[in-house]
Amino acid sequence: MTAIESLSTAASSEPHEFRPRRVAFDYSTTPNHWVPGDPHTTHVANVLHLLLPAGERWFCDVYRNALPLVEEPALARDVKAFIGQEATHARAHTVVLDHLEANGIDHRPFTRFVEWGFSRVPAGEAPSWLPGPVQRYLTRRYLLDQLAGVAAIEHFTAVLGWWIVVSRGLDDAGADPEMMKLLRWHGAEEVEHRSVAFDAYRALGGGELRRVAFMVIVFIGMFSLWIAGTDHLLRKDPAVRRGRASAWRFVRAGRQGRLPTIGMLTGAVPRYLRRDYHPSEEGRTDVALAYLADADLGSMAA
Repeated sequence: MTAIESLSTAASSEPHEFRPRRVAFDYSTTPNHWVPGDPHTTHVANVLHLLLPAGERWFCDVYRNALPLVEEPALARDVKAFIGQEATHARAHTVVLDHLEANGIDHRPFTRFVEWGFSRVPAGEAPSWLPGPVQRYLTRRYLLDQLAGVAAIEHFTAVLGWWIVVSRGLDDAGADPEMMKLLRWHGAEEVEHRSVAFDAYRALGGGELRRVAFMVIVFIGMFSLWIAGTDHLLRKDPAVRRGRASAWRFVRAGRQGRLPTIGMLTGAVPRYLRRDYHPSEEGRTDVALAYLADADLGSMAA
């Protein structure tokens, strides 16, 4: 167990002002299977690159619409920083898509499907032809639905972010250092801003029933997409014959510490559904900041 892993996951209660960071990653020497000899684990992780660019751009649109309604100055500041970090994440993962394509993996059918899906839930107002009071009511309700969805997704990204920051299973397996740098930078920032989506939802009047309903929707939708994305990448990988997503391989990788365990992921759901839950319970800000302070993240414009 590393020094980081031995720390309690009790979160620091000290306020923290965060910001987007300038990052750049070089995948010129990153192999197709960046977890050596393990294409399944490689592509389970690669699904992030398929989902996040479109998803995080949509997050930004949702929170730009929510920002004028946030009255507390500190929360408004954090929402702006959240938007900046998520926009940077989207750009960084988009670069990996180019790397996949250069290695003969055609991600485009799946990423187009993801982009189409997010386009079906545009982060905007209810139709303008509706009567004024009805349009305003539905716009507010629609925005709360979107905020509830993002808060549920951000719960899982915080859980995954904390795991990648403290876990050393992929390092022990010889995973490519540059890809690990990308994943740990992103994971640390997810821990850093883990409370913002939830706090904005609460501040705008979001209630328990909607929060529970959207966690169920997100859990089913996100993991269905993850399985489908893994299947797609394995089928498109020219170095893999008849590859398919495998529950057994996922379980085995979890036992080896190369992926989060199924128990860890499913256990995150009841924790989120508690009435007294707050995202500050997930991980530790000080540990995430310690990693970010020491990491060599390059200089891509934020």
